[in-house]
Amino acid sequence: MTGVVDARLEALGIVLPKGSEPAANYMNYSIVNGLIYISGKGPSGHPKGKLGSDYSTEEGYEFGRQAGIEVLAVLNQALGSLDRVSRVIKVQGLINACAEFEEHHLVLNGFSDLMQEVFGEKGLHARSVMGAVSLRGDLPLVVDSIFEIVI
Repeated sequence: MTGVVDARLEALGIVLPKGSEPAANYMNYSIVNGLIYISGKGPSGHPKGKLGSDYSTEEGYEFGRQAGIEVLAVLNQALGSLDRVSRVIKVQGLINACAEFEEHHLVLNGFSDLMQEVFGEKGLHARSVMGAVSLRGDLPLVVDSIFEIVI
């Protein structure tokens, strides 16, 4: 039987990939007291470069969306169904940007908009976004997130 979130993904034309593996000595996620913490995820394909010099805000938005799909893939693997997500709680984005770049928030909207498209009202969340001088693998952004889940 297809779940509500699976139907939304299908309507959006999104096919979840296999969840990416951790890049170092850490776990992809941790579940504590009804919350699942997803380790930082970047966009698919491992693009390299900075927002504002190598990439536009619009390209960054797409990277944010791709990072969201990576997070959804890990969530799906961890939970067995995205219908177990009760709510997106908190999102934190780190944007690899040149010093002059000022549209970090618009880049992270790619992630935030996806969460609302997939989870509806449950996708609204608190968030913070920061510029970074560099990120692992020279990724343009990394997003970590916290979700409330049905145990």
